[in-house]
Amino acid sequence: MIAEPPRQPRAAARMLIICAVWMIGFVSLLTIAVNGDETSTPDDRAIIRMIGGLLIIWVVIGGSLQRWQRDRFVRWLRRFLPGGWRTQFVIGCIIFALLEEAVTTAMTNLGPAFGAATGAAHITASTNYFEVVLLNSVIVFVPMFITWAWLLARYDFRPAEVMLLYGLTGTLAETISFGPLNLVNVGMWVYVYGLIVYLPARAVTTDPAVRPAIRNTRRVRWRHWPLAIVLPIVMTIPWIPVVLLMRAAAKIL
Repeated sequence: MIAEPPRQPRAAARMLIICAVWMIGFVSLLTIAVNGDETSTPDDRAIIRMIGGLLIIWVVIGGSLQRWQRDRFVRWLRRFLPGGWRTQFVIGCIIFALLEEAVTTAMTNLGPAFGAATGAAHITASTNYFEVVLLNSVIVFVPMFITWAWLLARYDFRPAEVMLLYGLTGTLAETISFGPLNLVNVGMWVYVYGLIVYLPARAVTTDPAVRPAIRNTRRVRWRHWPLAIVLPIVMTIPWIPVVLLMRAAAKIL
């Protein structure tokens, strides 16, 4: 049996519950508003259906599987991922990010089935999965995962905190990139992004071989939460020119 970690901070657990309620309420109201508005276009309604598909597959089904089978997943991560615990954490996050983007890209490709009239109906940068992950999303997430490996080595974050805080990082990134509506939809983004890092964080914090190495990390204080939200985005800034060069090279090729 996998040893249970110390009780997760109540504040993070309560905020995750609040985010879940907010997600259900906001997405429900948005769906009603779009479907009930005579001025909404087929593309608008298709995007809502794509979002619904993402939430059902990744958040509801995927999140339930993560919760239900968390110990089994953790054993798999420990057994099969190479390297030390930091490397395992980063690779684990990349795997879950690839899975999440597989769902979002599938939803975009189902646009015509959802009633989309044009290619403007999408929730990913492309219908090509490899273009999405190698030139737009997961490639940008890697510095964030590395930053979180550093944070876990320095501060005693628990899985619920990692999930919540990385979800807030994702919310902030979406808001910066695509506008303030994403900030209002914080509940959805917390779960979409947070489920990418939850199991890798759990694997690290419950591993008997790792716990002695991180047991003496600093106790997490409230002031560390803003650091954990913003620092991963800051650490992507030097990486952005590389990603832009990769996009330019891909167009040439």
